[in-house]
Amino acid sequence: MPLTTGALARRLGVSPTTLRSWDRRYGIGPAIRADGRHRRWSPRDVAVLEAMCRLTSSGVPPAEAARAARETAEAPPGTAATVPPPVRGPSHAAGALPLVDARQECRGLARAAVRLDAPAVEELLTTAVEQYGIAVAWQEVMVPTLHAVGRKWVSSGDRYVEVEHLLSWYVSTALRRRTPPPDRQGAGPVVLACVPGEQHTLPIEALNAGLAELGLPTRMFGAAVPAEALVAAVRRLGPSAVVLWAQARSTASLPLARHVADTQWGVKGARRRPLVMLGGPGWSGPSVRGMLRPPSLQHALDILGAAYREGAAGEPS
Repeated sequence: MPLTTGALARRLGVSPTTLRSWDRRYGIGPAIRADGRHRRWSPRDVAVLEAMCRLTSSGVPPAEAARAARETAEAPPGTAATVPPPVRGPSHAAGALPLVDARQECRGLARAAVRLDAPAVEELLTTAVEQYGIAVAWQEVMVPTLHAVGRKWVSSGDRYVEVEHLLSWYVSTALRRRTPPPDRQGAGPVVLACVPGEQHTLPIEALNAGLAELGLPTRMFGAAVPAEALVAAVRRLGPSAVVLWAQARSTASLPLARHVADTQWGVKGARRRPLVMLGGPGWSGPSVRGMLRPPSLQHALDILGAAYREGAAGEPS
């Protein structure tokens, strides 16, 4: 069955703009054009484009890849087209990211990231968020692809660093598009911060976006927040909850977490303290009394949503 341009773009991990550009520049276009305008891609068209994607992912220049892809499709059975050798360097064998049993969207996203195809990466991430929501898009599309790129980097002698940086940037961009709503009457916002010395912010950016999707107000302080500044912010804001992220055990500080949990505000006789949530592998080990460690983004959203509603119900009207 012929595919639309949008469906084919999602399957290949490229943007529709890229497909139209390849058609215009290299003559790799659809066999069917309904009403003379709308493209419909046949199985043969798809095979040509899959070959084009494999070759460009391995470092072959697009013009050469297009020629070889067309020759492969047009070659009689039993003959082989002349395929240019891949470029040896950081992008060699780039299509072979470790994504076993992952969603199809992960494979398309990984291929687009390896090609450094920023428009396609952005479009695929935006589509995943719109189609599945933040929690599923993060857990089942973004995280597996980020992990696959990271594993490839570690196993390839520091290659693919540029791929990881590009993918991380566009994941962050997609998450930040979910802007928290204006504050409303009720409980204080949810404070999100990395502990001092911690630079990994993507997981709490995902949590911030998920809370925004639920309509909960937040305050995002980002990476490596000094302890004094964090405590001062908690006193000023009177948050319903505080989330502390630590990627590494070397940055996780239980004394700081306890200090935040003991921070009080409000009038005498009605003092309040925040719910403290510990996020990230840095907090692994024995559980800490009175502090929650949710196993997933969805669990964190459920807990924080309930804490906010409980706080709002307890506020004077």
